Amino acid sequence: MTSLFPDDPLASTLAHIPVLATEVLDALAPAPGRVIVDGTLGGAGHTRLLLEAGASVIGIDRDPYALARARAAALPGLTAVEGNYRDLAALLERLGVQQVDGVLLDIGVSSFQLDDAGRGFSYHADAPLDMRMSQAGPSAADVVNTLPEEELAAIIYEYGEDRHSRRIARAIVQAREQAPIETTAALAAVVKRAYPGFSPGIHPARRTFQALRIHVNDELGALREGLAAAEGVLAPGGRLAVISFHSLEDRIVKRFLRGSATLEALTKRPVEASAEEQARNPRARSAKLRAARKLAPEELSGREVRS
Repeated sequence: MTSLFPDDPLASTLAHIPVLATEVLDALAPAPGRVIVDGTLGGAGHTRLLLEAGASVIGIDRDPYALARARAAALPGLTAVEGNYRDLAALLERLGVQQVDGVLLDIGVSSFQLDDAGRGFSYHADAPLDMRMSQAGPSAADVVNTLPEEELAAIIYEYGEDRHSRRIARAIVQAREQAPIETTAALAAVVKRAYPGFSPGIHPARRTFQALRIHVNDELGALREGLAAAEGVLAPGGRLAVISFHSLEDRIVKRFLRGSATLEALTKRPVEASAEEQARNPRARSAKLRAARKLAPEELSGREVRS
């Protein structure tokens, strides 16, 4: 597809490959006259495709750097809004928008956040231990240097699903007694020393970093509230598409759709990236897409809701 925005700074200076692009377009059915919310604007990869299909897009992101990039691109048809998609209804109300035709949520950390070493999301490069998407509130360094051992273990176990969470939390507390843990490299080294064994090619700190990022940004809480908000603002016939990247997120989306009184699932199972896409974009390997349609009032009678 030839881009409608060949001179767009987002296209010319930053390489962002949106995952499951074709599948997202199929799920949301963008077209001229339709208004779609991209609740996790990020690098605007999905937004650009929605705009090229003729839709108008309201792009929301809590990351000020993502908003700055999107606004600098000045994409025709895009309204960029700073905020958290969990507050979707209130953000749309400020714009005078009551209902929309589609909502896209691409959950988790963006490629730009991972690749920007200074943001502290990755253990691949040394940087301040930050991980805050909004650049506000307690950082990951604040968490690892202040929380009790039991709370750290619970975070690593619940959000990182790491069975060595207690061992890792103990090692963090012991290390911070000697000196504050202030960088990604320092934390990664502590976790690596504490780990009893790990597979080659898989860094033992991966789950701990994931857990801290989810905790710092309250990602699962935002997802639960954002799904409910999306259900409320969708017009009858409107579409919801959610891309998750690990089982914690996908489980929340699955249960929400099963329990919804007004949404009909369009995907019996999560849609995954093809082998070709995974070869082009390794970050697509764990992506799962679920989609649903908002039912019209006349379709709701007699509908059974599973818990």
